[in-house]
Amino acid sequence: MDYEALFGQAVDKLHAEKRYRVFTEVARNCGSFPVADNFSGIGPAKITMWCSNDYLAMGQHPVVIEAMQEAAAEYGAGAGGTRNISGNSHAIVELERELADLHGKEAALAFMSGYIANQTSLSTLAKLLPNCVILSDADNHNSMIEGIRQSGVERHIFRHNDLAHLEELLKAQPLDRPKLIAFESVYSMDGDISPIHAICDLADKYNAMTYLDEVHAVGLYGNRGGGIADRDNAMHRLHVIQGTLGKAFGVVGGYIAASKTIVDAVRSYAPGFIFSTAMPPAVAAAAAASVRYLKVSQVERARHQERAATLRRMLLNAGLPVLVNQSHIVPVMVGDPALCKAASDLLLSDHGIYIQPINYPTVPRGTERLRITPTPVHTDAMMQALTAALLDVWERLGLRRQAA
Repeated sequence: MDYEALFGQAVDKLHAEKRYRVFTEVARNCGSFPVADNFSGIGPAKITMWCSNDYLAMGQHPVVIEAMQEAAAEYGAGAGGTRNISGNSHAIVELERELADLHGKEAALAFMSGYIANQTSLSTLAKLLPNCVILSDADNHNSMIEGIRQSGVERHIFRHNDLAHLEELLKAQPLDRPKLIAFESVYSMDGDISPIHAICDLADKYNAMTYLDEVHAVGLYGNRGGGIADRDNAMHRLHVIQGTLGKAFGVVGGYIAASKTIVDAVRSYAPGFIFSTAMPPAVAAAAAASVRYLKVSQVERARHQERAATLRRMLLNAGLPVLVNQSHIVPVMVGDPALCKAASDLLLSDHGIYIQPINYPTVPRGTERLRITPTPVHTDAMMQALTAALLDVWERLGLRRQAA
């Protein structure tokens, strides 16, 4: 058996389908972001990053860096074990208190990534509910899909943000059967937003539990950065809110916030939590500092929204095919995997602009795109340079435009 050949064939298939992923090696230098050093050997050494999920540039904020440095000096580099075996640091407990407060919940539980938080929490919660059925939005993230799949419970997919279809599926279940509705607030690829109150209304009507992924909204929306549910005054209506520390908060990690009972159940039964090494104290301290800061500072959120709106307007005025939405995400549609990769390559090699191509399976085939994420530190000059570069690439590749 030629095992190497079998693995090689799997990789060759990705190349043939024009969706092989190439990683760009970059160094984000503190204080200069979104300008970064490019080590991939493609294009200029200095590039402007337009696809980072460090939405508010908090990864380089002095408050966050100082907290990490001080905690590392005091507590060392690693956690020393799982939460159960020596890894339950004071720093991570303090972080969980901040997160519970952020979402108006009794408790929170931190994980090493948002992916693990979703995967292990959803699978555990569903397994603990006898005869549970999950209703999942069709556009949910892979981490939610995997968690639901691993639960082994009955599941139904409702059309994206389709309340009538969700109600149809809920109505088909006995009122006293445990039901869990899993959905997101901001969907990261199209940038559209879910009707949280309307979904909670259906959950109340049909006796269902709600699980909301706020990964692309925490830190960015709401008076204190609690996400879309914070902005829409809906946090109290949700059973579980899941979020990340690796995007707007600029660090790394994931979490859930819920009642003490729900958090304790996940803490006590979830394999992805029980058997994982805990978050290092320095990381937890940095994340807690970022959360605390964004609870009171409105400057970054306001600037972020203005920058996203300004860039969207520039690109639309230039006739580029922007998928319009109400969030901070600016997708520019290409619709072909090879052309999407070619556009990304040309932007990097000829213009020093880094935007990673988004292809299947992240998005459906035929909806390939460049997903642009402006931050508060992107300037007007950078936006003008980006617009000109996109127009050049669109013309050279013969890509579809839309009327200005």
